[in-house]
Amino acid sequence: MDPERAQFLADVAPMIAVVVALGVVGWVVTTWMRIKHGYPLESTWGQPVQPQIDRESKEEIKLLSQENTQLRDELADFKDRLATVERIVTDSGYNLDQEINALRDKQAS
Repeated sequence: MDPERAQFLADVAPMIAVVVALGVVGWVVTTWMRIKHGYPLESTWGQPVQPQIDRESKEEIKLLSQENTQLRDELADFKDRLATVERIVTDSGYNLDQEINALRDKQAS
């Protein structure tokens, strides 16, 4: 190989490496963004990659959905109870301090 061609390859090789590295980084970032935002992944030929769901997975999804619904209902009940307790505590007729002092006075006398 002549020296001019070798020098040209030595000058161009870093640029080729940078372009390849940028392409790989771009592909990784694009795939990460698709996963993050819920877009389907694609194979090398542009076909969407669909996860295969078997019978056991469907049953597990169904059970988890039922459990999720039950837990949401329980959370709603707790929120209602908490709202009731907050209303009792912040009610202007709720004078806990006065009641405690009245009990202390009764015990002192």
